[in-house]
Amino acid sequence: MAGHSQFKNIMYRKGAQDAKRAKIFTKLIREINVAARSGLPDPEMNPRLRAAIQAARGANMPRDNIERAIKRATASGEGDEYQEIRYEGFGPGGVGVIVEALTDNRNRTASEVRALFTRSGGALGETGSVSYLFDRVGAIQLAVEVGDGDEVFEAAVEAGADDVESSDDGHEIICAPDELHTVREALEARFGEPRGAALSWRPQTTISLDAEKAESLFRLLEGLEDNDDVQRVSANFDVSDDVMATLNA
Repeated sequence: MAGHSQFKNIMYRKGAQDAKRAKIFTKLIREINVAARSGLPDPEMNPRLRAAIQAARGANMPRDNIERAIKRATASGEGDEYQEIRYEGFGPGGVGVIVEALTDNRNRTASEVRALFTRSGGALGETGSVSYLFDRVGAIQLAVEVGDGDEVFEAAVEAGADDVESSDDGHEIICAPDELHTVREALEARFGEPRGAALSWRPQTTISLDAEKAESLFRLLEGLEDNDDVQRVSANFDVSDDVMATLNA
């Protein structure tokens, strides 16, 4: 198990998805809010808004909620103003962690994120102290049912993607950040609407953890995910099958 997307899958298997439905909606609405304010309110003309709406649909958010969020964001003088902030720090075992947040109160968010790192035995760092260990990429997720690995790989390369990772959970297509919209459009035309498409942090290398460090890191990551202000978390860790079996025992 490597990276944070797999960690999220473990959370979901434990039933956390249902328990955190309201928090997931809160995060999605914030992203819709910022996306709508950053460009036109028409998703066809605003790639970020379109991706936010796709993510909301993937989480089964009611259409009325989505439309209300867009209207509220674009109404003059209405809605909350959110700032995009990135925190970088080190968790248990020296794992690099990047936290992306949308907040209406920088001091509150910084205090809460710092407290989570401290409780885990980690520490926040300066901007740039961790991000150099990652590559900034565009990431597109397709359901496993859209096609086999070879078919998706060929279509992704033709669309201009750099890499494809296929597993039983689905297909992840990696591309340059500036190519995210173009690659997504090409893949959507062939396979239908993706499960997700967004800029992401991809670790250049990973750090292997033992059971004790992995358990502490997972508590940190889960605490960050549980924070309403936190939108995305990336970490450069690797946990072996044996360690996962120990933690799940």
